[in-house]
Amino acid sequence: QVHLVESGGGLVQPGGSLRLSCAASGLTLSTYAMSWYRQPPGKERDLVARITSAGGSTNYADSVKGRFTISRGNANNTVYLQMNSLKPEDTAVYYCNARYANLHYWGQGIQVTVSS
Repeated sequence: QVHLVESGGGLVQPGGSLRLSCAASGLTLSTYAMSWYRQPPGKERDLVARITSAGGSTNYADSVKGRFTISRGNANNTVYLQMNSLKPEDTAVYYCNARYANLHYWGQGIQVTVSS
């Protein structure tokens, strides 16, 4: 059975940093394209960052370019999202996603709140 478990969220002041982790079991992350999505209160879920299965290519939402970095820890079957210079508008529930062909798996989500 596949499980994706996010961790590392919480409350942070504007300008601060957080690192989200997505730990996988039941699948080998290195064979999946991995993404982070987020869903602010009352809004739709949108793509934040994506990294290819080979890890050679990444892409980001315009709103986070230069501030967020997605990376893989294939040795420990984990994907990370380093978030710097956080803004109040980054407040959302963040979700990890694994995709291979027509297979999609989601984590349960983790809250990130940016507030003074």
